[in-house]
Amino acid sequence: MAISDLRQQFPILSRTVKGKPLVYFDNAATSQKPQVVIDALTHYYTHYNANIHRGIHTLAEEATMAYEATRHTAQEFINAASEEEIIFTRGTTEGINLVANTWGRQNIMPGDEIIISGMEHHSNIVPWQILCEEKAAVLKVIPVNDNGELLMDAYKALLSNKTKLVSVVHVSNSLGTVNPIKEVIEAAHQVNAKVLIDGAQSAVHLDIDVQEMDCDFFAFSGHKVYGPTGVGVLYGKKDLLQTMPVFQGGGEMIKEVTFQKTTYNDLPYKYEAGTPNIADTIALKAALDFIKETGKSNIRAHEEELLTYATAQLQAIPGLTIIGNAKEKVSLVSFIIKNIHPQDVGVLLDNQGIAVRTGHHCTQPLMARFGIPGTIRASFALYNQKEEVDALITGLHKTIKMLS
Repeated sequence: MAISDLRQQFPILSRTVKGKPLVYFDNAATSQKPQVVIDALTHYYTHYNANIHRGIHTLAEEATMAYEATRHTAQEFINAASEEEIIFTRGTTEGINLVANTWGRQNIMPGDEIIISGMEHHSNIVPWQILCEEKAAVLKVIPVNDNGELLMDAYKALLSNKTKLVSVVHVSNSLGTVNPIKEVIEAAHQVNAKVLIDGAQSAVHLDIDVQEMDCDFFAFSGHKVYGPTGVGVLYGKKDLLQTMPVFQGGGEMIKEVTFQKTTYNDLPYKYEAGTPNIADTIALKAALDFIKETGKSNIRAHEEELLTYATAQLQAIPGLTIIGNAKEKVSLVSFIIKNIHPQDVGVLLDNQGIAVRTGHHCTQPLMARFGIPGTIRASFALYNQKEEVDALITGLHKTIKMLS
């Protein structure tokens, strides 16, 4: 499908910002939504809005079927062995917190060690810090080289019989680095540690096969895969999920409640207390189907072409330095401009209708490692075009001239 035809499926791309055509390069923060996703949301509220699982009337049954259809689609999307291994969450952050507060509290003991990397999002740092403080455990960090790649020899040297969990990002949201996840997982399993993979940035770009990967947990967010906000998926190996304690108490996660004792529901409902985000979960199926129909290989080829084109153009700008030059990257480029604050660049680009992300991108320790306050980040999606990259380059030249 031609990019021009594909773009027509995204209504927001036809709008203007401050009198200029919108150029949206903030896809790593959240992607725009195709009409099929918007339609799925409105169709639910218009035709079968009802609570799920416990109702016997027609609307409730239709809503339940649509909701559970998303679970099946999510299972196929990441190739989980069973629908029981698919837990719906509010997003990657909640998925990580769920594991920290269930498996973590059950299994981490004083003196145990948890390993994360130097390029983690705050969502994959803070929950483990909280757990380590509570359990008197130790948090260790895999260092990052000047190209924004994990130092794998240093990682392997950190591993020991004290290591109980390794939790690392698949793709860096700040640098675009694709980490060698298979190698990370294999090394961790050699010391009997469990592995959680933050797939917030990888799920939309890379082929995900959790069985082949052999991770113990994998989390991703709907709003980064062309789906709605407020919904995500946590995958966990069935044997782990069955032995973990519950996360929240309430309706649906129970089988029977008395004032003396409560028995808990089977997987995956054991971890889905209360009325869930039904509409957005149903619409997530439309987003995942959209990606499947478009084809990840087609998406990746287009995005890689954009990345190569943009990188060459950016490198030609005097005073501009790209932060993160890993050999394996997704379609994201972070950069700084000498003597100009990233936020000033972001504001002036916005005046030209160009949306980029500026700041530390919730990776303050990573920014500190590079000795910078933040970067300007342009992240590309399947609907972006070379003409938009040209607009960014022109906008940067204008911005530099204004601020110099």
